[in-house]
Amino acid sequence: MNTFDRHLLREWLQILGLWLVATCGLLFAQISYDDFPRLREEGARGLDYWNYFIVTMPSFLAIVLPSALLVSLLFTLTKLHRANELTAMRAAGVGFLRLMSPIWCAGVLACGVAWWLNSVVVPWSVEASRAQDEALGFRSQAKVLPPDRVGAVDSVAFANPQGRRMWFFNRYSKFTRRGYGVSVSQLDPERREMDRIVAREAWFDPVRRGWTFRAGRELSFDVESGEEMASTPFAERFEPRYHEDPGLMLLTTARPIDLSFFELRRLVDYFAVANPSEGVLYAVRYYRLIADTLGPLIVIAIAIPFAVAGVRVNPAVGVSKAIGLFFLYYVVMNLAEILATKQLVEPPLAAWLPDLGMAGLAVWLFARLR
Repeated sequence: MNTFDRHLLREWLQILGLWLVATCGLLFAQISYDDFPRLREEGARGLDYWNYFIVTMPSFLAIVLPSALLVSLLFTLTKLHRANELTAMRAAGVGFLRLMSPIWCAGVLACGVAWWLNSVVVPWSVEASRAQDEALGFRSQAKVLPPDRVGAVDSVAFANPQGRRMWFFNRYSKFTRRGYGVSVSQLDPERREMDRIVAREAWFDPVRRGWTFRAGRELSFDVESGEEMASTPFAERFEPRYHEDPGLMLLTTARPIDLSFFELRRLVDYFAVANPSEGVLYAVRYYRLIADTLGPLIVIAIAIPFAVAGVRVNPAVGVSKAIGLFFLYYVVMNLAEILATKQLVEPPLAAWLPDLGMAGLAVWLFARLR
């Protein structure tokens, strides 16, 4: 590293650090404004607040990093361009690629950081913050609701195409880990109902690896006519053939943005077999997290020609350009999700489409710069 390399990195990292601190501060304020009243109603105390904020804040790092890179780069490079420092270095015979090499090296490092965030830090943060939030909610609801109503999720439906079973719960309590108002239909290879178990409640036994049903009956049907052939009541019944995971069942009721990388992976595998059309948004979100790994390099490829080409303007103009670029990026991202939902493009392509668009913009800007 020469003197200019150290000068460039020092100027850039200062702005990058300031932007990260400012953005994290704004996110902290947003979390406080959105979640503080709800946590207070759930009976949270001082330590609960701090634990919640500590485990929640890391989930935003992967979102903050690309914007921080773009804004800080545009601001720094525009500042150096305006001060004729880049022009002086090029007049001294230093190639443009050599001038920007420290930034590209930092970009490769940022890609590794982005992958580490998306695959380790953010999944832990998402799952830990959700678990803590649910625990506070359970503690609050347990004071006024019966156990079967605490942490209840209404109308949970789940299909197991490999086992040819259809599940439905009127509600499932995360607190008791039991389903209430349960119906399980066993289908034949032509998806005709052969028998059905209905029960007041059911729960998964992780030791025996099966489901226990209580206070119900088994109904048998004629697969040709669909008429009920027999009805056998039971007080309690264990089914070792049923291995469905209640955790996976509940994941299908969550929004893609609320799930971690590994939870999305489970749903992508599940919907690929069960019903690919219903899992499109989960697949787009999953591949979007993978695509974000190369985000820092794309950001750098856009920021460099954007900042050093054209007239020498105030560095604040670079920040306004960054806002416009991110607005364009999210427009393309939403458009890609719509196309994937309508099955006009595959989920992996929809996830990569915004980055491909930004990469195309970067190529065009570099072509003009040359």
